[in-house]
Amino acid sequence: MGQKSSEAVPIERCEARAYEIPTDAPEADGTVEWNSTTLVVVEVTAGGQRGLGYTYADAAAASLIHRTLSKELEGHDVMDVPARMVSLLKRVRNKGRPGLVAMALSAVDAALWDTKARLLDVPLVRLLGAARATVPVYGSGGFTSYSIAELKEQLAGWVEQGLARVKMKVGSHPNEDGGRVRAAREAIGPDIQLFVDGNGAYTAKQALVLADSFAEAGVVWFEEPVSSDDLAGLHLLRQRTPSGMNVAAGEYGWDAIYFRRMLGAEAVDVLQADATRCLGVTGFLQVDALCEGFQVPLSGHCAPSLHLHVACAARNLVHLEYFHDHVRIEHMLFDGARSPVMGALRPDLSRPGMGLEFKRQDAERYAL
Repeated sequence: MGQKSSEAVPIERCEARAYEIPTDAPEADGTVEWNSTTLVVVEVTAGGQRGLGYTYADAAAASLIHRTLSKELEGHDVMDVPARMVSLLKRVRNKGRPGLVAMALSAVDAALWDTKARLLDVPLVRLLGAARATVPVYGSGGFTSYSIAELKEQLAGWVEQGLARVKMKVGSHPNEDGGRVRAAREAIGPDIQLFVDGNGAYTAKQALVLADSFAEAGVVWFEEPVSSDDLAGLHLLRQRTPSGMNVAAGEYGWDAIYFRRMLGAEAVDVLQADATRCLGVTGFLQVDALCEGFQVPLSGHCAPSLHLHVACAARNLVHLEYFHDHVRIEHMLFDGARSPVMGALRPDLSRPGMGLEFKRQDAERYAL
């Protein structure tokens, strides 16, 4: 039986821990290489329920949650998530709110919403209100560290699973990118949508030249062709890329102010947002409202298991990134992680909250 919605439910504990999980192979994009991913898990306890949130961030985020954020939460009502976030945002004023702090806040916000939904014994999407029953996804990986053969195998594998869109990384070696993109098109056939992600590796002039080459291979999505901080460069690319190719960015947005600036600069055809960075479920829905106002579509970035319910609630969302590294981790460490059917994820409405249970024993070997 769920909690009565009129009752206050004090937060008893807010705990966080970091886990470092090796990748299954070396991974790289246009600007960074890595061989492990750090997962920071937050658990909020209130009213006999324990809610879950997480982010992919440095382990220092767990320390910040333990030393500062948890003390601001304990004893206060978990049912009033907006009030809790207002209090937390005031507390971190002098700590540098963007970046690592925003990621810690994002994980806490998700855990607060998950706890509230569990107390009410409803799936999170029922609490938020659904705009759709399923969320279309696109397969994402295609790292620049992969050989051509590895790239083709991964992309073709997603097509075999029924995904209608796939994304690959570009930018590490610009002179090779045209050939890699053509190989990707060969692997997926003519009817699958092909996305490329530069992670800000190109100059604007490089990106303009490569956009024409990518268009010949049917690329319909050019993500971060230049740095996401270069709003003028993104605007230029948006005006000059071939017809039918969307320019996308926004995954490094930390709050509504960031996204409003990007939208106001007419920098993107599709705005990206990441609930593990942009202040959680609360922040993601704020971005959705901004997209409504600017009439720009929204795409969810990575962490598919955390995004699933809020993505179903977001009115302007067009798809969600099914990122290889995060998919692997979430299926390893969270019971209830979903797999796409006919190219879309469907939340499990038989489970309360986000429908996830953390596999502590399985995760312990990766604990920091």
